[in-house]
Amino acid sequence: MATLLPEDKHSTSTLDEKLDVEKQPQVIPVAVADFDDPNLDKDAVILEDDSPYPEVRSAVANTDDPEMPVNTLRAWTIGLIWAIIVPGMNQFFYFRYPSVTVTGIVAQLLSFPLGRLWARFMPKVKLFGVSLNPGPFTVKEHVLVTIMATVGYQSAYATDIIAVQRVYYNQIYNFGYQWMLVMSTQLIGFSIGGIARRFLVAPPSMIWPTNLVTCALFNTLHSQHYAGIGNRGGISREWFFTYAFVGSLCWYFFPGYIFQALSYFNWVCWIKPNNVVVNQLFGYYSGLGMSLITFDWSQIAYIGSPLASPWWATANVAVGFVFFFWILTPILYYTNTWYAKYMPISSRTSFDNTGASYDVTRILTPEATLDIQKYEQYSPLFLSTTFALSYGLSFASITATIVHTALYFRKQIWVQARRSLSEQPDIHARLMSRYRQVPEWWYSIVFVVMFVFALISIEAWHTQMPVWALVLALVVAFVYTVPIGMIQAITNQQIGLNVITELIIGYALPGRPIAMMMFKTWGYITMAQALQFTSDFKLCHYMKIPPRIMFSAQVIAAVIAGTVQLGVQAWMFTNIENMCDPNQKDGFICPNTEVFGTASIIWGVIGPQRQFSKGQIYYGLVFFFLLGAVAPVITYLISLKWPNSIIKYVNFPVILSGIGYIPPASALNYVPWAIVGFIFNYVIRRRHFSWWTKYNYILSAGLDSGVAISAILIFFCLQYPKNNTIGENTLAKWWGNTVSVNTADANNAALLPVPDIGFFGPTHW
Repeated sequence: MATLLPEDKHSTSTLDEKLDVEKQPQVIPVAVADFDDPNLDKDAVILEDDSPYPEVRSAVANTDDPEMPVNTLRAWTIGLIWAIIVPGMNQFFYFRYPSVTVTGIVAQLLSFPLGRLWARFMPKVKLFGVSLNPGPFTVKEHVLVTIMATVGYQSAYATDIIAVQRVYYNQIYNFGYQWMLVMSTQLIGFSIGGIARRFLVAPPSMIWPTNLVTCALFNTLHSQHYAGIGNRGGISREWFFTYAFVGSLCWYFFPGYIFQALSYFNWVCWIKPNNVVVNQLFGYYSGLGMSLITFDWSQIAYIGSPLASPWWATANVAVGFVFFFWILTPILYYTNTWYAKYMPISSRTSFDNTGASYDVTRILTPEATLDIQKYEQYSPLFLSTTFALSYGLSFASITATIVHTALYFRKQIWVQARRSLSEQPDIHARLMSRYRQVPEWWYSIVFVVMFVFALISIEAWHTQMPVWALVLALVVAFVYTVPIGMIQAITNQQIGLNVITELIIGYALPGRPIAMMMFKTWGYITMAQALQFTSDFKLCHYMKIPPRIMFSAQVIAAVIAGTVQLGVQAWMFTNIENMCDPNQKDGFICPNTEVFGTASIIWGVIGPQRQFSKGQIYYGLVFFFLLGAVAPVITYLISLKWPNSIIKYVNFPVILSGIGYIPPASALNYVPWAIVGFIFNYVIRRRHFSWWTKYNYILSAGLDSGVAISAILIFFCLQYPKNNTIGENTLAKWWGNTVSVNTADANNAALLPVPDIGFFGPTHW
């Protein structure tokens, strides 16, 4: 039997709550991770027939019904309909500003009544031997439907390559090229994810925190009851979700439309709206966010729900934010490093030496290559302090991830490479071992076919992309999938490869913007898709979906979603007048395509050698590679000396990459996020553990769901009609919608004006 530590007089109630929740007839100590896992509560009872992690126990049932229908005509029909509607709608609005995104949680919610209606009204007959109505709509069918709806709901990254080729480089290739490009970039990651699943799905320590919110919502909608919920009294999870959902939906009308200052709540700036320093420190638009609060859940959860992220991981992100953005950034800015005082302290825009947005058209030849003479006559490229620092932190996180994985996870990787599913010390893995697994050759076929598609797309059309560059991009993605996946599965923070892939191809193939976009997509999105695949597989691991059915649903839905998105995009460029023009009358100005195209010119035409090489303005950022490599070694050596000290919670890949969403995120999305995470996952979890166990993830699901539905209602009822002119002379002009924007913060104010000579920065570049 497992033994408890001596009683702590100051935490008796908390310990009683935990024991009450975790009572089971038999408990044994189990080695659940081959590393010092910060998520594991070593004071808690280790359960033989449930997960050793309280977060998982509270959200995931520790039972399975293998006879429950899942691979039904109903599930496939509803799922494939969503796989057409959701990606198509999102692709249509992707090119519009303002825009709206139909998220996965919307499909998850709407699928529930659709499945119930099907079960009630469809006749119970068989069609070609397949039951048209197999009975009640099951939770497993619901999971399968949701996976098909969400696997490709966002605009495929490669569709931006196609749009940029058309808009910026006057290259319009046929549908065959477009389809093979999108399919290869979307699906080749699935094969890598399949190889990585034994490291990222099977081990119980790979908890994937975001999936716990989804599981809790599934179990709540289907009234699933299991031991991990505990026996706390009070309202049921179902009613709690209903109240949170309705409250969130109604409330979001205020920060999202009626009283928008509640969203960008830069209240200190209202007091001194024209004081540049005050606005830079306390602002939310272009400042450092020291105003601390917002009343908009969409802003708080912009980088992920704080209720899903473990507190120790949130704390790492918060420490990184405070040091780099509240301490280091002001030092760099107010000492005029990188000529920073002539620009806003925080901005997602690149600047020229007059403080205006960098006009890339002024340095291009008619063939969209760099005109050196024009470049030397115009300006070098300047970045705001936070933007430049984000590049440095991205460099550091790349090396920190590899070093951290080698130091902390090498034993785990070695063990998992040889361990079967039935040998996992986890009830969920043992329950899943009864289902037939996806054979390795399935993944191999996907890889080979998609690799051939990639080869054809770069060789049969003029893309400036050599075969060796494609192979190198895939090697980068493959090498980083397991290290980044392990960190994400434990901390809920994903490290991006976009900057490092841009850097590699910028030096390897300078002056080739199309190749740059393709290399970044195959290097970065392949890894991201692999982790999306493994995250979905972990969701199905928790919900006990047969792996072969899951694989088929993912691949088929991804093919359909990508094809639909290409069709929608082709129709738009053919039928919408002045598509992607800044003055397009219906708002189809393609803001994301503009950002993507500008990046292709900055990295592919100007190139990193004119920004980060020795003698260039941002050369110092290169030393962040060294910082990232050294930092994990220091904490590792300290942890060997003092294994039980707080240093075991320090995770440099998370510290360095957690703030990598800046830009486009800002301080507004980090400070309130950290505060909410502290309140719920530290204070409430410690003091009211049974409440946290029962309601925490359901609260997150309710808030997310309410905001998602409310945003769609606002867009289609109040913004899209009359081209966003409803209330433009009344509601849009009242104090609550103007006070936050009539500030130096919202106006992106710089500290110093441009010198009298008409420009700042070096005289030669």
